[in-house]
Amino acid sequence: MKITDLSRRNFMLAAAALTQSRRLSSGAAPGSPVQFGNELLTGTLVGTRNCLWSYRLRKSGREFRVGPPVFNLDGHRLAPTLTRIEQAGEPLRLNNGSTEYFYRGTFAAHPDLTLAMQFRLADDSPIIRFRYALESQGRHTLTKPQSVDDLVYLTISLSSLPQLREIRLSNFVELWHSYSAEEVSLTARDYEKGLEEMGPIMVGSDGLHTVLVAYEHGSQYPDAFLHFGLKSDRTLTLSSVKGNYFAGQVVDRDHPYETVWLEMGAVDTGEDELAAAFRRFVLMDMTQNLASRQPYICYNTWNFQERNKWWNGKPYLDSMNNDRVLSEIEVAHRMGIEVYVLDAGWYARTGDWDVSMERIPDGLKRVKARLDGYGMKIGLWFAPTSAAVSSKAYLENKDCVMSWHGEERKPSPSWETEESYPMCLVSRYSDVFEDRIIRLAKELGVTYFKWDGLEQYGCDSSHHDHGSAANSADERADSYAFQMVQRMSRMADRLAKECPETVVDFDVTERARAVGLSFLSSGRYFLINNGPYYHSYDVPIDRKNSSWNIFFYKGRARTWICRAPLGLDRWIPSNLLLTHYFPDDPLDSQEVNIASLVLGQNGIWGDLLSTSDVGIQYIGGTMARYKKVRQAIAESDPMVTGTVGGSPEIHEKISSRSRKGMIVNLDLATLAVKKASYVTRHSVKAPHWASDGVKIDIDATSHARLSFDFTKPGAKMLFFGID
Repeated sequence: MKITDLSRRNFMLAAAALTQSRRLSSGAAPGSPVQFGNELLTGTLVGTRNCLWSYRLRKSGREFRVGPPVFNLDGHRLAPTLTRIEQAGEPLRLNNGSTEYFYRGTFAAHPDLTLAMQFRLADDSPIIRFRYALESQGRHTLTKPQSVDDLVYLTISLSSLPQLREIRLSNFVELWHSYSAEEVSLTARDYEKGLEEMGPIMVGSDGLHTVLVAYEHGSQYPDAFLHFGLKSDRTLTLSSVKGNYFAGQVVDRDHPYETVWLEMGAVDTGEDELAAAFRRFVLMDMTQNLASRQPYICYNTWNFQERNKWWNGKPYLDSMNNDRVLSEIEVAHRMGIEVYVLDAGWYARTGDWDVSMERIPDGLKRVKARLDGYGMKIGLWFAPTSAAVSSKAYLENKDCVMSWHGEERKPSPSWETEESYPMCLVSRYSDVFEDRIIRLAKELGVTYFKWDGLEQYGCDSSHHDHGSAANSADERADSYAFQMVQRMSRMADRLAKECPETVVDFDVTERARAVGLSFLSSGRYFLINNGPYYHSYDVPIDRKNSSWNIFFYKGRARTWICRAPLGLDRWIPSNLLLTHYFPDDPLDSQEVNIASLVLGQNGIWGDLLSTSDVGIQYIGGTMARYKKVRQAIAESDPMVTGTVGGSPEIHEKISSRSRKGMIVNLDLATLAVKKASYVTRHSVKAPHWASDGVKIDIDATSHARLSFDFTKPGAKMLFFGID
């Protein structure tokens, strides 16, 4: 699979599209409106206090007016009226097929201030991605009345759209120890009472027209850094809550204030159609790091390391050696795995991230050669904020150690390697880490990076880039938490720019991780580790001597936990939610685990070397079929009948564009009657492949009627369009 598979729009009518984008941008005569757009919409820059720009649907003419950002500068609130808006260069064609437009406008009352406006838009999408920057030729400071953030990103009237829905993406559900999507309907009473909600997505609709507004940041719900405010006149306002800037933050020629990325979109239909458009935007148009969108099948060593520790009584790092790794690669190749990831323990010490010559004496040369021979990629685990006590990373950057409540934080154990100091990423240390991983990518050929241990709150130092002694410790801590998300994206973006085939997965398998839309512009989420802990279920356990993890054991039960958060797939494509399933025998377990994997989470871990030859062949054969349609599955909107763990639980992932994809039926109930039927919502494409016990009847409209006959609890799979 080529890296460019999901950026096909780069190669479709590129010249015509660029001509269209230039025609719609502001190259017109003086006095003409400043516009940009595509065949679906027109954006018009206005520049008044009530309307900075408008979004108009070209088909219906429905228009939505977006109010300008409001800054608190030098103790005064400034809502810009722009004297003139000028195009800053020609529209730029980006590598994902989108077009980028730059404009600048001068503040009428403050000629030394400029509002820079950046818009990104794909040719066939209704979603605009945009952000602003406050620029100054003089010197100003951002201020906080009563020590509270005072920044408005946008306002929009939804008075003509009676239905309003908040989409939450970061509600941590202890039941399955993972984040989930929740859609909450809001009422007229919520407007009247001035409700404030975190989002990060708001959708308004009247059933015939639907509009979406969203922002790119991340935190665990309800710990809001931004929120949407509802007003009685049915105006929706997106504002800062905390940490978006610190009091006294300078805005001058060298230090513009740049907002987070925002999104807006609309359709002349309902919520489902707009949700589908937004999902396609996240998959294809949101990022320039195209490798992060590829549905690679990944293996990670960590689950076996944990099993080895708790089942066999051996150290976590016992299996981190050439013999074990090379043997696993042989099995992984036969299973169809494409990315082999060495988790904690491949390094000598954190911070420097040199290969451990004690555990892997040849510095990964044989491992890399074996992977290259099979066309597989190598991945490594990192804790970006960790630096071992003897590392150069710590010794040369001691001033970058995190502090909390006025005290420098102490070193702590790091997975049976040397104790490590926690280092602040909102300091120059982020450059140190960036430089090191880029060197590893170039020297060792590493293309996959798993980032772990990134807690959102960690530093309140007055010596870094998130506030000074003039700010309170709480303000500095909030500023760190807000900026950390942006630093992570900056690091991943720089890595991808220098090494385009790299992918970064952000481990969000614990609470207090910065989950939202922000990091998805740069990489993906590593969604679930082993699942809940015993103590989450109030099960008595010896926390000192026993494993806390319920679900690092083999079997089918963990698949319920791993599939539960797939409600996120309505907004975030499942191939951006890496989750590992088990390859272990018996076949009953393998069927359910692999049927879950092909829904798009694409991960395998466990004891590869104990998997039978029959099991390896089954997994390899299924992966070969899956690879023929996985691009279609990645772009397919999810359709689910039943509930996770219910009977039946049917998932349809068929592309409306190509008619390729799959049906998965998971029936785990031990009932006497084990027959079920299903008719596909989308039309399908031949040829197809199906598990035993499935009958298929394709009608004249190319929809398939399916009959399932379960002789025992398990899973049935069907792949369509596997030519």
